[in-house]
Amino acid sequence: MEKQVDVAILGAGSAGLYAWAQVKRRTDNYVVIDGGEMGTTCARVGCMPSKALIQVAEDFHRRKILEREGIEGGDALKIHIPAALEHVQDLRDLFVEKVLGGANDNMGDKLITEYAHFLEPCLLQAGDQRIRARRVIIATGSSPVVPEAWRSFGDRIVTTDDFFELEDLPPAMAVIGLGVIGLELGQAIARLGVEVTGIEQLDHVAHLGDGDINRAAIETIGRDFALWLGHAASIEEAGNGRLRLTAGDRAVEVDRVLASMGRRPNLDGLNLGAAGIELDDSGVPRYDRHTMQIEDKPVFIAGDVTGERPLLHEAGDEGRIAGFNAVADTPVAFRRRVPLTIAFCDPNIVQVGTPLGQLDAATTLTARVKFGPIGRALIMGRNRGELELYADRRDGRLLGAAMVAPHGEHLGHLLALALHQGLTAHQLLHMPFYHPVLEEALQPALRELASGCVSPPAEPMDLQPL
Repeated sequence: MEKQVDVAILGAGSAGLYAWAQVKRRTDNYVVIDGGEMGTTCARVGCMPSKALIQVAEDFHRRKILEREGIEGGDALKIHIPAALEHVQDLRDLFVEKVLGGANDNMGDKLITEYAHFLEPCLLQAGDQRIRARRVIIATGSSPVVPEAWRSFGDRIVTTDDFFELEDLPPAMAVIGLGVIGLELGQAIARLGVEVTGIEQLDHVAHLGDGDINRAAIETIGRDFALWLGHAASIEEAGNGRLRLTAGDRAVEVDRVLASMGRRPNLDGLNLGAAGIELDDSGVPRYDRHTMQIEDKPVFIAGDVTGERPLLHEAGDEGRIAGFNAVADTPVAFRRRVPLTIAFCDPNIVQVGTPLGQLDAATTLTARVKFGPIGRALIMGRNRGELELYADRRDGRLLGAAMVAPHGEHLGHLLALALHQGLTAHQLLHMPFYHPVLEEALQPALRELASGCVSPPAEPMDLQPL
């Protein structure tokens, strides 16, 4: 017997929960289907536990600056790794509990803890239940990528799904894949005393497309652990339970490997062909990112399963859009946010707006500033890094930015707001810049952009006439 519902949401992660919040405003005839572990990727294995570990590592690392400030005894400080990991797990459990208490526990019998797949368009099988839905939202998330050949090494290969269950850290680890999470965790465990080797087959880290900022990131983060770029890694047994990793002409023996090579959309078990859904060249359905509708079908998609921007705020927006449109008579197109990515390593690596490589060099101005002489950064002992801004040569309108910057998370948000509002370099210069603050680093770059555009203002750049 079939259960008839208005909406079936596949997945109770971040995107699915945001979709649920929209759907339940319009109908109580829905189901949320998820056969996996409850609690969202962000809370369980992503954003939150990683930041907790980063904070511990950063606090411990700051002991190295104490002596220059006249504070004695910093060298005597020690880290008890099992206790530190237990602290991270306690915080992780708190975040997961908040998710479960705020959403999953309130769904009652509308939550089906099974995996679902399509039998035909809008007909789903979930365990022993058949569910026919007017609309379906696919928000099934993603899973870590691990080459099949590496699975024979057992628990010596760790992914982010496993990492935060560790009770201790080994003397030596390799991190394969230096995107955002690999760079963050690699630096964190290195600062906790693990000998870390980072390996990335590309020539850049944290998905940086700006060559100068990429160079600055490699130089700065490379002070904490070895970065091997430009070669893929191979793994073999080294004896005594250790693994030997080779990349190009370099090799290292380690106790464990953190495989941080990206995540793959969870689509394989959905039997999308039965729903008439085809995949594009990147292995995901074709959809409109402003409506989240898959082609012209009564099916919507949201979150990491799209493979586009695996970020919580993007998953939230996509879930809201999908949920809204799943109960709307006609899908509504929504404006998407200015792209913003942050790697919470130290210093932060931030990208805002359009990457430099996607801009027309003939119509784009760039301006770069180093944090070395910035007063506030010097006082904090965090004066490493660089920032580069991009603007339209015609009017100075900001187009994007990339930076390796102390507390760059805040600078990134300021610039994302400026891009969202379509501000020019001249207009940003009119805002107050307190002294001394890190935001002052923007001023020389903004002045360079303002003076280089086709029609620079005649009045002082930092002042706005009445």
